Amino acid sequence: MPADTLPFDLRSLEMFLAVCDAGSMAAAARRLALTQPAVSQAVAELERRIGIALFDRGARPLALTAAGGALRQRASALLSEARQIAPLLREAEHARLPLLRAGLVDSLSRALMAPLAGKLGEMAEQASILSGLTASHAGALLTRQLDLLVGADDLDEIEGLERWPLLTEPYVLLMPAALPVPARPADLAQLAAALPLVRFSARSKTGMEVERHLRRLRLDLPRRLEFDTPYGVTASVAASGGFAITTPLCILEAAVALDGLACRPLPGPAFTRHLTLIARRQELGRLPREIAGFCRTHLAGLAEAFDRLVGHEIAATFQVEGAEVQPA
Repeated sequence: MPADTLPFDLRSLEMFLAVCDAGSMAAAARRLALTQPAVSQAVAELERRIGIALFDRGARPLALTAAGGALRQRASALLSEARQIAPLLREAEHARLPLLRAGLVDSLSRALMAPLAGKLGEMAEQASILSGLTASHAGALLTRQLDLLVGADDLDEIEGLERWPLLTEPYVLLMPAALPVPARPADLAQLAAALPLVRFSARSKTGMEVERHLRRLRLDLPRRLEFDTPYGVTASVAASGGFAITTPLCILEAAVALDGLACRPLPGPAFTRHLTLIARRQELGRLPREIAGFCRTHLAGLAEAFDRLVGHEIAATFQVEGAEVQPA
């Protein structure tokens, strides 16, 4: 038998203890509502797997060997602990966790930080929420420094995770309102020749997605300014008169006055950002589903704010997931 294989199961220990208490195989069988051969075979199999005799069968009444006495002492403690598991699990179903740690992509801090903190506070004795880049949170989730994250990357290349989609939002142009609206991707090159393109840093998932999109459009726009926070991008556009490829949530997060600026649809093929709640698979029960539903409900209430920020035409393409569907 491999060294890491248990030589018994709880049922065989239960039969062994019944024989100890009853003094014979027959009496133990009656107590357990089993046949005597069933009990005898279970005890013999237990002895075979351990490799040691547990009973002195030459003695009457049946007597324990030294090994049997040691097993009886420890088996009683094991079964006592095992019988407490089901009641503890039933209590845990309705109890709060001792600690719940979440990572939140920084573009959702203003929109979701306070309500999410309240929700986690209902579910755990202690809650911790960290705001920052999705990549940092992903590393913390995989090393068990976080229990879940809400981010801009599905981490679909990593196994052992469960994913709950929250929303899809369009990428938009934030630019001076007085300038003509770019109608074609090529117009972005002309815009970048006149104004600085303020970029999201390639350290961020948003920055990487924007760079990939520009490469698909065969656009090589000058690099002048870049930031790794929504506030840095939006504030720089407002101060310098440049333009940015950003999202409604990033603009909302920045909370910067947009005087003289406007949000315009990004020309070219559809380009969207997806936000997802991610947790390690089957470790938190129904909790990730409940938190994802809470986030969706709260985000759906931002429609009016987005209408004011980016206009109805763009806000209408901001889609909060409606169905409780977990991707495979």
